Amino acid sequence: MNDILDFGLDDLSPVDDDSEEAMEALWAGDLTVLSQHHTTPNGSHSFVLAHDRSVTWGIPGEPQLVAIAVARDLRQSTFTFKTSHHATASFAQNWLAERGCPLERIALRGGDYIEPADDLTLQVEQQIQKSGTRYEVLDTYTSDYDPSEAWTLVRDSRAAQAPVRLFHEEWDHDAGTYTMREGAFADVSAARTWLDERSEPLPEPPEYSDRNGAVVRARIARIALSRSAGTSPTPQTGLDAPRTTAAGPVQQPVQRRLL
Repeated sequence: MNDILDFGLDDLSPVDDDSEEAMEALWAGDLTVLSQHHTTPNGSHSFVLAHDRSVTWGIPGEPQLVAIAVARDLRQSTFTFKTSHHATASFAQNWLAERGCPLERIALRGGDYIEPADDLTLQVEQQIQKSGTRYEVLDTYTSDYDPSEAWTLVRDSRAAQAPVRLFHEEWDHDAGTYTMREGAFADVSAARTWLDERSEPLPEPPEYSDRNGAVVRARIARIALSRSAGTSPTPQTGLDAPRTTAAGPVQQPVQRRLL
């Protein structure tokens, strides 16, 4: 992990108001860099995935991860600066990949990072990372309380059945692992009912059924093989309803879920 965040923009000017506002909205002292990639030659592009600690002092449930993409025009001495907040790293990595960052350059594996608990977690993460614009994000939520979890509610443009999908990530801090699962629902209301009640297991997508299960099992087997061989499983690239939150800002206990 590299905690140093320096975009080298001192001699450059923002190309538009949006870039200036996006840059000023971030305070480097609040960010813990989880992964970053800078292109060569001349460092024309920078891609950063970071944890924004300031979010833990704000409205409970807000996404704590921020993806940052910077493009420099050295001939014009200008730059563009874009950011996007996410509940889970895989959606942040997808956003960065869509802006030209190779996924293997922003992988979060090894070292101090919490590890995926199983190969299905890796498969679901890779599905998100390389999904392009497939998923329309409807809502997110992050909790550092018990249970420690984050979820992203989306509409899947490729799903013929149950097009509303819930990507649910849960962390086991004692074991140092986390799981990611995909649930499928007919509509947003059904997904929110499941989130409120949790009375039954997360419903699997229709494509996980026995009829198509061989495809899923084959993908998991390939991931397991790559892990056992010591190679990286990371691909090489590619509101509807309001949420009720607390009225005022409160501090959430941070459990270093990513670290």
